Amino acid sequence: MKIKNILISQPEPTNGSPYTELISKHKVNIDFIPFFKVESLTAREFRLQKVSIPEATAIVFTARSAIDAFFKICEEMRITVPETMKYFCISEAIALYLQKHIVYRKRKIFFGNGTNTSIIELIGAKHKTESFMIASADNAKTDLHKLFVKAKIKHTSGIFVKTINSDLTKLNLDNYDILVFYSPSDIKSLIENFPEFKQNNIKFATFGTGTLKALKAAKLNAEVIAPTPEVPSIAKALLNYLEQK
Repeated sequence: MKIKNILISQPEPTNGSPYTELISKHKVNIDFIPFFKVESLTAREFRLQKVSIPEATAIVFTARSAIDAFFKICEEMRITVPETMKYFCISEAIALYLQKHIVYRKRKIFFGNGTNTSIIELIGAKHKTESFMIASADNAKTDLHKLFVKAKIKHTSGIFVKTINSDLTKLNLDNYDILVFYSPSDIKSLIENFPEFKQNNIKFATFGTGTLKALKAAKLNAEVIAPTPEVPSIAKALLNYLEQK
């Protein structure tokens, strides 16, 4: 079967697309349609969790959206974040995003290599006495929490952002040969928008182990999987896949 149409469940790239070679080489059409959006909780919604931001001496961020939501909620609740607050971020890109809200000082900002375990390694023995708050989303995986428990690090988890499904009911999925998913939330939105969905001849591409696990849980099969040592990105994985067809 010749692949003609691909749907990618993300916003269209604004600073150059990694799919340029795929489009020019294989003459495929790619539509970018986000399957969900992320919004900050309101102060009222946050209060229902009964977690205390002022009690935290360090906060853990794994996404830019959580950073924005954290400072928004602090402002709404009239909480002054002390200059002594320490920030532990999953990657350097996330850490640099803090500059939007605070003066960037390396002495209180720490970042890992993109993995949850790297956050635990950053904390080590030096910062283990801090009171940590993990800033999470309503659909966040519990892996990081489990690592904190295993390492016996004092912490609480606060939900700062929520995911909202896009309305996809007018979308005809049968028009596409491949659907590309980057998050378990994409799978959730697919199932809730199309409760009678059948895979039939549609191929799926997934990025990340969590997304693949969610797809399998929905009794759907992935044809293209990334990242792997050979294909670190979905764009590369799709290119390889089409070249083998």
